[in-house]
Amino acid sequence: MHFHDGKVPEEYRRYIWAKVVFLCGVSAALLAALVVSVSSGAADIPLGSVVRSLAGLGADARTEAIIWNIRLPQALSAIVAGAGLAVAGAAMQAILRNPLGSPFTLGISHAAAFGAAFSVMVLGGGAMTSTAAGAVSVTSPLMTTAAAFACSLSAALVIIAVSRLRGASPETMVLTGVSLGALFTAGTMFLQFFADDVQLAAIVFWTFGDTARATWTELAVLALTTAACSVYFLSNVWNYNAIDAGDETAMGLGVRVGRVRLTGMLVASLLTAVIIAFLGIIGFVGLVVPHMVRRVIGADHRFLLPASVAGGALILLVSDTAARLILAPHVLPVSVLTSFMGAPVFIWLIIRGRKV
Repeated sequence: MHFHDGKVPEEYRRYIWAKVVFLCGVSAALLAALVVSVSSGAADIPLGSVVRSLAGLGADARTEAIIWNIRLPQALSAIVAGAGLAVAGAAMQAILRNPLGSPFTLGISHAAAFGAAFSVMVLGGGAMTSTAAGAVSVTSPLMTTAAAFACSLSAALVIIAVSRLRGASPETMVLTGVSLGALFTAGTMFLQFFADDVQLAAIVFWTFGDTARATWTELAVLALTTAACSVYFLSNVWNYNAIDAGDETAMGLGVRVGRVRLTGMLVASLLTAVIIAFLGIIGFVGLVVPHMVRRVIGADHRFLLPASVAGGALILLVSDTAARLILAPHVLPVSVLTSFMGAPVFIWLIIRGRKV
């Protein structure tokens, strides 16, 4: 960019304005989707009643109970999880300079699934209870969540440790993540092979990502973690822009590439581990959303990261709402829809390779 008489060129103003408009548009769509999501379900609630209740203007007791005890926590969980997974994926792709970088492709999700299966089989934290209607629930969710979190975080630490031994190259981290994903998948299959019917049902139940699991307390933990990690990523946008131009160029600009890469991986893995541990595996959001946003507003991380936050929140909220409505009164796990959406994009990325 060249300044003319000390003034910012009009072309650059339009460049910035287009990205700001996109961010505002996605944010407005997110607010509208939140109202529609809370309104939609087995018990239909008028949009006006939802708006009045959210604004604190009051509604009847039944409507208030449905909104504040059931639908709003689930909708906000979808927003927070989508934002966290998307910004973690965008950061990983920037750090690794690899379009396939995401929590799902690096094996962190598979590690969490193994942790949950281990809790069910070995620790007894996932015994199931069946109701007359056939519904099942994990009787010790805290232990299962803790085991999933420990395993997913350990996977991230192994990736970082191996990369330090071999030098923090993007290829080393990606290959290590792929290997760990295969290893943890094999471990989960091993446990499932020896599980009885009840234990197998518990393992499969936990594996399905479901935003309805989070309570207000868990939602607060998710929101604080997502906010803190997002602030860290946003504080490094210039470093990511420099790394995007190549490691040598970034080091020439004074960026400590190895330190930025390792710290970023640890923060992204921590954020992913917390989300997966509370909600189960929700795949492909961290992979797909950053690419969708990048194709609209470009690869400038000053705008790509906040747009990924808003875009991830919007897409997972819409997916979660659709999962509740598409086969009503049956409720699909949101992870099913995200996988249907993400798998074709993943194949497309493999075909396109680094041209993306």
